[in-house]
Amino acid sequence: MEETKIAIFKNKQVRKTIHNDEWWFVIVDVVAALTDSVQPEGYIKDMRRRDGELSTGWGQIATPLLIETKGGPQKMNCADLKGIFRIIQSIPSPKAEPFKQWLARVGQ
Repeated sequence: MEETKIAIFKNKQVRKTIHNDEWWFVIVDVVAALTDSVQPEGYIKDMRRRDGELSTGWGQIATPLLIETKGGPQKMNCADLKGIFRIIQSIPSPKAEPFKQWLARVGQ
C-alpha cells in the first residue's frame, strides 16, 4: 500500500496517494473542500444524477484505492488530476478556481 499524505486547502484535509507514479486524490475529500457539505457522499450522488456525462464516465474517473483512515486502510474512490478537474466542472462553487490553482501546486 502506498503512503497516504494530507494536503490542506482552506483548512480542509484532502488525502492523496501515489498511484501509477502520479498523485491521486480522495474524491469525497475534494467535494467536501469545495462544497462545505456535511454529507459529501450524498453530494456526489446528486452531482452524478445532475450530470449524466459525469455519471456515464464515472468508472473511468473514480478508482478505488487503499487509503489510510482513522479506522485503518480502506478502499476509497480516488481520481488523478484529470479526473479531479472533470469533477470540479460539475461543482458550482466560488472555491473552484482557487482549488484548481492549489491542485496544480500539490499535484506535482
